[in-house]
Amino acid sequence: MWQLQQSVETVDVAALLRAVDGLCASRQWDELADLARRCREAVERGKQLWPVATHIDYRLALEGPASHAAAVLRPGAGRFALGPLTEVAASTHDFESLAPYLADPISASAVVQERVLRGEDLQRPGVTPTELPNRMLGWEPTYALPTYSDRQALFPQPDVATRALGSPRRMTTGRSLAENGAESGVRALRAVAEVWASESNGSIDAAVVEGGAEDAVGCVADHAALAEISAAEALSLLQWAGASGGAHGRRRGGAAGRFSAWWAVAALTGIEWQGDVEELGAALGGAVAELTWYRWEPVHATQGWTLRLAVVDPVDGLAWAVDARDDADG
Repeated sequence: MWQLQQSVETVDVAALLRAVDGLCASRQWDELADLARRCREAVERGKQLWPVATHIDYRLALEGPASHAAAVLRPGAGRFALGPLTEVAASTHDFESLAPYLADPISASAVVQERVLRGEDLQRPGVTPTELPNRMLGWEPTYALPTYSDRQALFPQPDVATRALGSPRRMTTGRSLAENGAESGVRALRAVAEVWASESNGSIDAAVVEGGAEDAVGCVADHAALAEISAAEALSLLQWAGASGGAHGRRRGGAAGRFSAWWAVAALTGIEWQGDVEELGAALGGAVAELTWYRWEPVHATQGWTLRLAVVDPVDGLAWAVDARDDADG
């Protein structure tokens, strides 16, 4: 390790990254973890090696054995990695292999939910309950999940996000209900993509009205193309947006995206978030099917990250619309 220590002392980032690749290829995980420790100690001495330490944590989470992958899952770790390390580790390790080494309860809960998104049924004794059911429910869609590799990550959109919507038309405008209880749905829809606005270049507009989908969309766009989608497709869009960090924000991860989607449905339908999560899931499954969902686009659709949904509650005669957008250029 003498040569590696020299690279640390001279802050030779290129040499250190080549060393990381070599240690991963030869599966020298203890040596790789030790190099991360050396880089972090050097950071405390003023040497700018935190990108190398972060990259090593990412590679350990992605490629290392379960014991090493779990060891890097701690609050604050991977701040500038390609994605949350809990999501990265869960993309290549099952829960059973990671569980014995998960020391941090918050990270453990996130790993549980990330594995649930990947098809594991963890609603069983010995697995700590989390804020959502530890299994996928029948009314949930197959969510779009990322693929991580050593130098890049792919974050696919749900298929419905790219479906043609037809020709734009002039929208009507309903009476805004900003001061009544329906405003909680507006706040929940805005919260789904809040990172796009708070940490990146994005902006969010949302409204609730008495009326239909066109009345709600008319509050945020004069002309738009509008098409009905299924509840499952709407949930997949909400989860994708809630997981994303947009152009420059920190990605929250698939588990956070699922929570955002559930929270939005609860707020839109007035279901209280309390009690048994299985009962909550059953209630939301019934409620989400009673809503009518739409995807819409303005006349000049923007590139980048977008969440443009409208949702109608036909029983109460209310409709909501959200226009969230972000792009790399700002």
